[in-house]
Amino acid sequence: MLSFAYPWLVLLAPLPLAIWWLLPPHSDRRASLRVSFFDRLVALSGQRPRQGGVVRPRGWLGLATLIVSWCFVLAALTRPQWIEPPLHRDQPTRDLLLLVDLSGSMGAADFVDASGRTVDRLTAVKQVLDEFLAQRKGDRAGIVVFGDAPFALVPFTTDLDLCRELLRDTVVGMAGPRTAFGDAIGLGIGLFDKSTVKAKTIIALTDGNDTASKVPPAEAAAVAKDRGIVIHTVAIGDPTTIGEDKLDEAALTKVANATGGGFYRALDRTQLAQIYDRLNAIETRRIDTVTFRPKRDVYWVPLAAALLLSLVVQAARLLAHRHAGSARHAPPTIPRLAP
Repeated sequence: MLSFAYPWLVLLAPLPLAIWWLLPPHSDRRASLRVSFFDRLVALSGQRPRQGGVVRPRGWLGLATLIVSWCFVLAALTRPQWIEPPLHRDQPTRDLLLLVDLSGSMGAADFVDASGRTVDRLTAVKQVLDEFLAQRKGDRAGIVVFGDAPFALVPFTTDLDLCRELLRDTVVGMAGPRTAFGDAIGLGIGLFDKSTVKAKTIIALTDGNDTASKVPPAEAAAVAKDRGIVIHTVAIGDPTTIGEDKLDEAALTKVANATGGGFYRALDRTQLAQIYDRLNAIETRRIDTVTFRPKRDVYWVPLAAALLLSLVVQAARLLAHRHAGSARHAPPTIPRLAP
């Protein structure tokens, strides 16, 4: 579709006519003939010399060329633009951060995968999270893993395939044998600092008690609440475990309640999958569709047309002038007399 950036410049169309009316014509004073016997010529011709000017009449071709060229120039001044078909882009409006526990207790082989095979907890978690991320197209997602300390495995990105690939490469104990859950929440809060979206969500998964954090989970949750971050907590494993590996369900519940999230418990892979299905329904995928129509300037088209027109007209004049000169200087034809 063709549009004009400055259509009001069409009002300048009568400008040449106004200049022709208002400004005085150009004059150049010069003697038309300079001879020593001018008075004798005047007497012989019987005409009285006077001042004046000779204006060569403009032909219709030159006038039409000027009018059409001015129209082309005026069209270029209005800056014509060709508007391309609209382009649509989905812009994420939710940042989703996954906290994954990689402490030593995640190596306990007490889960059964979809094929009925006994696997460790981390393997079951990775399978469920892989399916969960596959359904979050349009969101920005990030992953933080934690053990003795938290580490940002994947910063926020819309490349969910990258998140899934790096998550598959995680192993038990790669971040240390203990659990720094509170510090993981703190690192997640820091990752949200540059986020500009309204919906900010953390889904934290752990199977033990916080034994290595410098910041208690409850205090980290209070900061998250002030930043508008919702935290859902997922506890997996045996709730009857004692010692350092004991599930601190009270702390997980407190973190979730403080930020407006939910606390969930999974004793096997089926329950874990159901929990993430429920979270997928609660934290619905939210996107904004941004529409953009590219514009391409085509002001050069009328300018090129004006230049081409002037060149063609000038070439036609030169050819006509050369043809007339050739005819004028041709030798006269002498007719032959019959004998």
